[in-house]
Amino acid sequence: MNKATHDVWFERVVALAALVQSAAAVKQVARFGSVRDQSTTNSLLDSVLNQSPGSISELYPNLADLRLGLESLLQQIGATRDKDVEVTRYVVGILALERRLSRSPQALDTLGQRLQHIHRQRHDFQFAEDTIIASMGGTYSDLISPLGQPLKINGKQEHLQQAANQHLIRALLLAGVRNAVLWRQLGGKRRHFIFSRQRMVRAAQLILRELREHSEPLS
Repeated sequence: MNKATHDVWFERVVALAALVQSAAAVKQVARFGSVRDQSTTNSLLDSVLNQSPGSISELYPNLADLRLGLESLLQQIGATRDKDVEVTRYVVGILALERRLSRSPQALDTLGQRLQHIHRQRHDFQFAEDTIIASMGGTYSDLISPLGQPLKINGKQEHLQQAANQHLIRALLLAGVRNAVLWRQLGGKRRHFIFSRQRMVRAAQLILRELREHSEPLS
């Protein structure tokens, strides 16, 4: 990724792709009962508990884990007419929640404390992963969701009624908010979706092209 790594648009697009991937993963859980690729989920949940990464590459060392987000981002902002209205709605809702969170120092402070506690649960006490996901989901329900209009999740009731899926969906929404925070910290702004769309498209295309080149078998 040498060509793109030092480009601020590369960093913004990685954060934005992670946000979009959270939304796309929520859709998969709600409609199919699981996320198709487990690495998709793992990379997002790991990002929630890494609150002070030294770089975007430290937070996402394997960009192939964000392939779903990069492809979904291009689907949303690229030239194709095949937009996913559902994913767009989740992304807009996540960005709105992040804006409200950023204006609430008390919520931010409490969120930081809760995430430190979950980090200890995972790394110091080796809690089971389903317990970690439930803790993340509870954090979203307690601290993030009350900040704005509840996000209406569409899907099959047989999946949405399962407690494990409810926890995972909320944990993924928390990951979306975490990466919305990162996107804003990197200088991402709402106006970029209008005035800098082509820059974001080119950056996402470059990352995906390099991922494809690195994954091609040697002849």
